[in-house]
Amino acid sequence: MIVAIAGAHGKIAMRLASLLAGEGDTVIGLIRNPDHAADVSAQGASPVVCDLEQATVDEVTGAIRDADAAVFAAGAGPGSGAERKLTMDRDGAIRLLDAATTAGVQRFQIISSVGAENPPDGDDAFGVYLRAKADADEAVQASDRDWTIVRPGRLTEDQGTGRVRIESSPFRGQIPRDDVASVLARLLRDSRSSRRLLYVNGGEQPVEGALEAVLSE
Repeated sequence: MIVAIAGAHGKIAMRLASLLAGEGDTVIGLIRNPDHAADVSAQGASPVVCDLEQATVDEVTGAIRDADAAVFAAGAGPGSGAERKLTMDRDGAIRLLDAATTAGVQRFQIISSVGAENPPDGDDAFGVYLRAKADADEAVQASDRDWTIVRPGRLTEDQGTGRVRIESSPFRGQIPRDDVASVLARLLRDSRSSRRLLYVNGGEQPVEGALEAVLSE
């Protein structure tokens, strides 16, 4: 499988790239900063400079044209203001989606967030972030791609446990980034995850068992 990951220098994306490359997949890592190329290469991915906030849909299409799947793992980051939540978390995601459609990349996966199902009003950065995620998710759901939306709770740097809770309905919690990456890697290979919105947090079930339970619903 050839997988294009947008935001390839991000913490979840780096973990995901390493997992996929370790399983023999080809990973295209889209990055904004060329200085990040060596880090991305070290995870087994091929870095491609493509700034989703500045690139045209045609330029993004060219970067992912050969991919079988596209993953939106980019984000403005916790220190950014409300404006960048819109230009990256919303507009960047939709630009990647449009490029995937143009390029014929059928599989599309996006990392969203718990809370996007009912984003708050207000101009604070976190409220704008959740509304940006909600808007992006809505565009993904309206598309004709084989999409999967993954909404984790609070992300931690703890070592992954390999044990999670996955539901179709919202619930709050926290989860190591390691375990989010493991879930994403497995979802990419399971056609039952097409057109599914899943909430993911730490739990008691092994990843494969938790996925089997929710995807069999």
